[in-house]
Amino acid sequence: MHAELDKLVAGLKEFYGREAFLFEHDLGERTMTHRLAVHIERQFPDFEVDCDFDRLGPRTLNLPRGSIVSTDDHLGKSVYPDIVVHQRRVPNNVLAIEVRKALNHQPIEHDRQKLRALTDPHIWFAYWIGVLVVLGKTGVTASEVFVSSQPHEELSQFLARRLIEAGIGGA
Repeated sequence: MHAELDKLVAGLKEFYGREAFLFEHDLGERTMTHRLAVHIERQFPDFEVDCDFDRLGPRTLNLPRGSIVSTDDHLGKSVYPDIVVHQRRVPNNVLAIEVRKALNHQPIEHDRQKLRALTDPHIWFAYWIGVLVVLGKTGVTASEVFVSSQPHEELSQFLARRLIEAGIGGA
C-alpha cells in the first residue's frame, strides 16, 4: 500500500507544480479533480484512472443500505468516487480518491462515508485503498487513508509524512 500512496504523492506533487492557475482563479472542485487525475494517471501506467466512475462492468456502484444518502444523483443512491485507479474490465480496484477544496464548507462526513463504503471488503467492488485529500492553494491541508471500511491511522500518518517530505503537505 505504501507504493500506491507514494504514486499518489508523486501525482499530487506534479499537480501542484503545474496547476497553480486553478488555485489562482479559484476554479471548481470538478476541474481540480480532473486535472489531478491526469497527473495521477502518469503514475499508474498499467491501470485506468477515471473521474466520477460509477460502474464495475454492467453494475452501478450503490451505497449500502442504511448509509447516508448520496448527493451525487437524482435517486440518491449511486456512488461517484471523484477519482479511481482501477482496471475497468476486471474487478481490480486499487485506489478510490475523494477530493475536496480546503474552502469547501460542506460536511466532510459524506466523503468519509463514501470511502468507507468503497473500501468495505464485504462488498464485491471494494477498492483496496481509499484516500481523502483536502487541497489548499499551496498543498494538501489534510488527508486520510481508509482500508477495509475504516480509517487507517498508520497509513494516514505515512501519507501525511510523504506529503510533507514532497513539500506539498501541511499547507
